[in-house]
Amino acid sequence: MNQIRQWIDEGRITDAIELLNDYLATHPDSDEALYLRGRAHRKAGRIREAINDYLASAAINPDGPAARAYRMEIEIMDFYDRNLYNP
Repeated sequence: MNQIRQWIDEGRITDAIELLNDYLATHPDSDEALYLRGRAHRKAGRIREAINDYLASAAINPDGPAARAYRMEIEIMDFYDRNLYNP
């Protein structure tokens, strides 16, 4: 998982997601892998996929980092002011 974290930090998102997908195929209950894939999706701007992975990870480990990441994404979305885009 350290290599995957490094790849995410370096912006090697596609490589990280491919490796995580392979890992999750045989370890579907890995909350850490789901969280890391969520981080990778988030860094790539795929918020919906990130939230889905954070939720799946948090369902396995409610006290893990994915639960905090999910709450943070929701807070960001709640901060969005729709009136700014409606003339």
